[in-house]
Amino acid sequence: MIGSIIADSAKLSVGYAERLLKDVTPEHFARFAVVGGETIESNHPAFILGHLSLYPCRVVGELGGDASSIEPSSKYDALFSPSAKCLDDPEATLYPSMEEITRKFFAAHQAAIETLVATDDEAFVAPNPNEKMRSKFATIGAMHAFYLGGHVMLHIGQFSAWRRACGLGAA
Repeated sequence: MIGSIIADSAKLSVGYAERLLKDVTPEHFARFAVVGGETIESNHPAFILGHLSLYPCRVVGELGGDASSIEPSSKYDALFSPSAKCLDDPEATLYPSMEEITRKFFAAHQAAIETLVATDDEAFVAPNPNEKMRSKFATIGAMHAFYLGGHVMLHIGQFSAWRRACGLGAA
């Protein structure tokens, strides 16, 4: 039941990400928004979805699943880690393609959702193995609810603001 509760929130977030991609072109995917000639230095979709693709493997692995197919590469870790800086990519040379990033984002989240639904409730009450985050999220269930709920929606909100700044409107 706990896994299904977390999965429901994750599905909503992933569905919203899918809708936000409407009318986003590969050429604009890794670009900062420009409003009235002023560049808005804020996370763009390439960075947002790349960053969010890093976390589902933790969910799968910590719940006892095989996360090998969704583990981020060292390149993804370097480009999209919490300490990485989002960069404007006018030449499309800094970030992987829109197709690659979106494929990884959706595949990783689908694997996490499937794992959540298949996991018994007892697994979610185990202590959070992430010592750095344990004071905020004491259990695996609390940590994964954040990874696939609040964390995703925080960044999806950035995507929504980017769309509006780019003149794409609401999704």
